Amino acid sequence: MAANLKEVRERIRSVNNTQQITKAMKMVSAAKLRKAQQAIQQLRPYADKQNAMLANILSNLGGEADIAFGKAREVKKACMVVVTSNRGLAGAFNANVCKAAMHDLNGKYADVRAAGNMTMLFIGKKGYDFFRKRYPDVKIIKDYVTLFDNLTFENVSNVSKKLMDAFASGEYDVIDVAYGKFKNAATQFTITEQFLPVAQAESTSGSDKKMRADYIFEPSMEGLLNYLVPSILQTTFYKFLLDTHASEHGARMTAMDKASENADELLKELRLSYNKARQEAITKELLEIVGGAAALENG
Repeated sequence: MAANLKEVRERIRSVNNTQQITKAMKMVSAAKLRKAQQAIQQLRPYADKQNAMLANILSNLGGEADIAFGKAREVKKACMVVVTSNRGLAGAFNANVCKAAMHDLNGKYADVRAAGNMTMLFIGKKGYDFFRKRYPDVKIIKDYVTLFDNLTFENVSNVSKKLMDAFASGEYDVIDVAYGKFKNAATQFTITEQFLPVAQAESTSGSDKKMRADYIFEPSMEGLLNYLVPSILQTTFYKFLLDTHASEHGARMTAMDKASENADELLKELRLSYNKARQEAITKELLEIVGGAAALENG
């Protein structure tokens, strides 16, 4: 019985220590989340409006705009950018991003993979650890795995510029990004979004298809678009990473909160077991004392 009590005490101490860690991690993630949430909420309306404007311009100009980033080609070579966190303990967040990427690898890009023309670029260690041995037929780029250690627009722009140059030169025919889209602290969506070529706006009715916006370009259409399009794409790619960064902290805060609640439930059960075992031990000792006293009286 004493051994059983000691074992329960050790488990209670262990759960208490673990709960202190989960509570501390929750507080740290909550503090980081506020900053990350503010960053993505400030950038997203601007980036979304830019993307809508770019898609609308390209769809209305049609063949008049000679923009390499808006030209759709037959997909023979593809690149998948997988954006995950560097650290775990974020629930199923990283696994869900990887599953979204796997879905396209096994379906949409199965033929490209079979031809040996599939490339994956990783931002975040968890995605790289997940995929590095799963697809031997895929080329791996791990130069930017630690990008989240110094997440600035300048550092992210280096990656987006490399991807844009690779697309423009024909190294890739399409570039997709798998990432976590932030909604709030408790909800994050994992999606795969096409980065290049730029998707054009679609008209929903016959009359809309005949209408064209009368854009005025100064100083020239080519000059303006050649400057504007790369800038918009860099902002869009930066949004992917800010979304994932906020999603990571939201998922980790939620996971640590649930872990702390589970620790509370476990502690209740352990303390109940400890008290029962202690009462049994006390009752047994009392019975032994009473039995011994009775034996002395009879003797």
